[in-house]
Amino acid sequence: MRPAGRLGVGVLGAGRVGCVLGAALGGAGHALTGVTAVSAAARDRVDAMLPGVPVLSTPDLVERSELVLVAVPDAELPGLVQGLADAGVWVAGQLVVHTAPGFGTDVLLPAVGRGAIPVALSPAMAFTGTSIDLVRLRESRCAVTAPGPVLPIGQALAVELGCEPVLVAEEDRPAWGDALGAAVAPVEEAVRAAAERLGALGVEDPDAVLGPVLRSALERSLLGARRAGAGGGDA
Repeated sequence: MRPAGRLGVGVLGAGRVGCVLGAALGGAGHALTGVTAVSAAARDRVDAMLPGVPVLSTPDLVERSELVLVAVPDAELPGLVQGLADAGVWVAGQLVVHTAPGFGTDVLLPAVGRGAIPVALSPAMAFTGTSIDLVRLRESRCAVTAPGPVLPIGQALAVELGCEPVLVAEEDRPAWGDALGAAVAPVEEAVRAAAERLGALGVEDPDAVLGPVLRSALERSLLGARRAGAGGGDA
């Protein structure tokens, strides 16, 4: 079991999360061995966030990587891990790290059966897929779930992403994912609805109107949450 040192990192999935976390690990000194990208949008994101990193097939990427960062939509994760295990793609001794908030490491058991070392990392933030996320990572907490002997590796990787690690037990990962979803989904829906209403009024730049309102409302809500957690205030 090696400590989290300089590793060859392959990014499986060039979505908003994968490219940002890949860039963060690359910035921490790890060598990016490759990334998978299917759509034109994904390839554009790779060009912007991971310039010079080769786009590889999934088997090639896994074979070349000491750490495989699996950053795919939550619903796709179990089938992907199982399918790669059935195909004999996972490599014994490599770290397999997924980013799905609602899953712990049990979802990686098919890879573990092939000798992989499992870690679940989930930064608590809504990703844009742009370089601004690299700054926001420094303000974020990151859920870390892993078997006991592997926890120091997961914590070290979270720190290298720029986050403060938070240990979340396997059985608590669904609740962690639900909590993040409960915070993000209503905000996104409210922003879309408000932007549509402002657009109907002829406002040419709804973002300029909504940005200050949303930021101040969020700060007020967080202040209320802090007061409630301290046992006082009018939250």
